[in-house]
Amino acid sequence: MEKEATTRYLIHPLLKRRWSPRAFAETPVEKEKLQSVFEAARWSPSAGNEQPWNFLVGIKPDETWQKIYDSLADGNKAWNMHVPVLVVAIGRKVTTRDREPYFHFQYDTGQAVAHLSIEAMNQGLFVHQMAGFSAAKIIETFNVPDDHQPMTAIAIGYPGNPDDLPDFQKKRELSERTRKEFSEFVFSGTFGNASDIV
Repeated sequence: MEKEATTRYLIHPLLKRRWSPRAFAETPVEKEKLQSVFEAARWSPSAGNEQPWNFLVGIKPDETWQKIYDSLADGNKAWNMHVPVLVVAIGRKVTTRDREPYFHFQYDTGQAVAHLSIEAMNQGLFVHQMAGFSAAKIIETFNVPDDHQPMTAIAIGYPGNPDDLPDFQKKRELSERTRKEFSEFVFSGTFGNASDIV
């Protein structure tokens, strides 16, 4: 299923096609495609080249997949049972050089996931990021060090059939995509003052 964005201005086709489905096929994802997806994350921008991102990767039906699945909120478990690849993005909270607090670790880890998402689209895959998971369970289950923070769970796979979703999720899957107007987030002069470019 495709839900291409209705844009006002030209953007790259992959960005226009990118969205976060809940209906995934059980079709396995080829190793080579996953390698490309994580290669894209590897080359994302990073302040001071700290590269604070780490990824736990579970490929169904391996133990890592099951442990990540078990950490998901119930609402996410309902549609993730068919997802072939589950990932947790984990950011390192300190610098590698002096172990000082690294205030940009969340931003940089997010950029790595954004790059991963676009390369997934390029590979014919879709990505759905989830805040609904237990970071505490991930930390305990995978012995994540204290200076690292689980940031998001990520489903990766091929699109599936929305009819396979529970009714309330099917409705969300088929609903129109929406976004804020430019005037609500592109400012100039003072914060909150819409920029002339929009």
